[in-house]
Amino acid sequence: MTHDAADLTNHLGRFKGRRLVCVGDVMVDRFIYGEVRRISPEAPVPVVRITNETSQLGGAGNVARNAVSLGVSVAFFSAIGSDRAGREVTDLLSELETVEPFLRVNGDRETTIKNRFFSANGHHLLRADRETAAPLTAADEADLAKTLAREIASADALVLSDYGKGVVTDAFARSAIDAAVEAGKPVVVDPKGTDYSRYAGATVVTPNRAELALAAGRDIESDDDLVAAAQALLASADIGAVLVTRSAEGMTLVQQNGQVDHLNAESHEVADVTGAGDTVVATLGAALAGGVVLLDGARLANAAAGLVVRRRGTAVVSARELAAALLRRNLTVVEAKVTDAATASARVSLWRSEGNVIGFTNGCFDLLHPGHVSLLGQAKSASDKLIVGLNSDASVARLKGPDRPVQSETSRATVLASMESVDLVVVFAEDTPLALIEALRPDVLVKGADYAKTDIVGAAVVEAHGGKIIRADLVDSVSTTATIAALKEG
Repeated sequence: MTHDAADLTNHLGRFKGRRLVCVGDVMVDRFIYGEVRRISPEAPVPVVRITNETSQLGGAGNVARNAVSLGVSVAFFSAIGSDRAGREVTDLLSELETVEPFLRVNGDRETTIKNRFFSANGHHLLRADRETAAPLTAADEADLAKTLAREIASADALVLSDYGKGVVTDAFARSAIDAAVEAGKPVVVDPKGTDYSRYAGATVVTPNRAELALAAGRDIESDDDLVAAAQALLASADIGAVLVTRSAEGMTLVQQNGQVDHLNAESHEVADVTGAGDTVVATLGAALAGGVVLLDGARLANAAAGLVVRRRGTAVVSARELAAALLRRNLTVVEAKVTDAATASARVSLWRSEGNVIGFTNGCFDLLHPGHVSLLGQAKSASDKLIVGLNSDASVARLKGPDRPVQSETSRATVLASMESVDLVVVFAEDTPLALIEALRPDVLVKGADYAKTDIVGAAVVEAHGGKIIRADLVDSVSTTATIAALKEG
């Protein structure tokens, strides 16, 4: 794997045994499907014959669902009404074995229900909501805040899921964040409204583009506008970072230290964006709870969101699914690094136009050992883009004997391409890489110090156009030939 994908996959193991405190507006997401065959004679609207109906936890409840699916336990804080939907929320939460609910039931509240109507082919026809957006009563607020202060001590992170329905009041948000900060726990906020100072002390907030524009009080037409808006927000509120979700354009992470990272969207197959923001904060919260750095947490959240938007309804993603997606993405990246001479030449032209120094080394790389790794590392240090010329199977057999190579050229190329230090791998059929070097005209040619400069194939070609030759330091290592001999003796 590349270093990035390998690290991201390894981070998933840190989720196990972690616990989130999740605070926010819980609701019922109801999905109603039916056949549409005619227009009503009473009004110009479709007549829907209902054929299927499902309900899921929505809002902060969907954050909890996603966290559980990722292997994280949750202490869940919210408020519901003394009504049928409230009982439905309670029943749905009880199905999540690793969620401990702390719910305030208030007869004056109406539990939020979002009814979404779809045609049989998935066309969204209508959404009808029932809700009370009144703030928590002082008694409910005090009770939840007292319990949260106790629970945060044994948790690993706090997630605030603010849907503007009244649970995340200014006072409750303040007490929750203060408790988490005092306990040294990271805080992730899915925000609402225009005054982000109410989230002061948060590690990261996750507005979408429209929410960011509203909070920053400015239009966002370009990447520069988006970054400027995020930086303005950071300057006006005591928040560590802003992770802007940008739908089909991915995400942008802007941190207090000035670092800006644009993350490309992981999926262009969007079936339904319902609840994708919940998946983002759940994954980011789980990552920070496990001690993952913020940028890698954002990358994991981006990958998770790319999975759920392919599905209809309020969907979740499991740690296993996320690991599989990261593996598939990595294999795609690795495959793209292995190419032919013509494609490599075109890539080199582009890299040169961008001001990159092109490095080149070559070899059989049959059984990769520390000496190879050191050589590649030194070659990469001397260049911006490193190309490895790899002897084909037939070429290796002519040079090393009929019993070589041990691994096929496909296997050897894949292993090399998986290394972070390598940018391209080109297999050549000749005994030497001279023709490849002449075609690519690298700026730096690297071989081991055991080669005299006069014995380095292509050295004269590189120096003729102003390039340089580097003889890499050798490290104590066992050669492939010696390894094979030892195996035979054993």
